[in-house]
Amino acid sequence: MAHLLDKAKNFVAEKVANMKKPEATIDDVDLKGLGRDGVTYSAKVSVDNPYSHSIPICQVSYVLKSAGRVIASGTMEDPGSLNGNEKTLLNVPVKVPHSVVVSLVRDISSDWDIDYELELGLTVDLPLVGDFTIPLSTKGEIKLPSISDFWKRE
Repeated sequence: MAHLLDKAKNFVAEKVANMKKPEATIDDVDLKGLGRDGVTYSAKVSVDNPYSHSIPICQVSYVLKSAGRVIASGTMEDPGSLNGNEKTLLNVPVKVPHSVVVSLVRDISSDWDIDYELELGLTVDLPLVGDFTIPLSTKGEIKLPSISDFWKRE
C-alpha cells in the first residue's frame, strides 16, 4: 500500500511540476513622483496568465539595490488578480527615503543617474499548488530627481 501511495505522490508532483505557470517580466523602472517621505519609482511588470480563470496575486515584494547595497525594500499587499488568458500590467511603487537619495547624490557622477538592480517576487495563488512566487530581476539606470522635479507635482 505504501508503494502505491508513493507512486501516486510522484505522479501528482510530476504533473504539478510540468503544469503551465504564469510568466512575468519587468518592462521598465521610472520616476513616479516626489513626496514628503521620499522618492517613488514605478516598476512596470507584465504578467501573462495561461489559465482561463483569474488568479489572485497575494503580494509583490521588492528589493532595490545600488552599488551592492539595499536602498529600498517593501511589499505591495493584495495588488488584485491576473485576468484569465490575458497579460496584466502591474505598477509596483518602489519608495526610496530622502535620506538614501541624499547619500546616493554624493556617490554618483555628473550624469544624475544611478545604477540599480531591482529584485521582485510576485506571489500568486495557483490552484492545487498554493502560493507560488515568480522571481524577477532587472538592472539598469534610473534618474535621480532634479530641482525642476520638485516643482512638478502629480
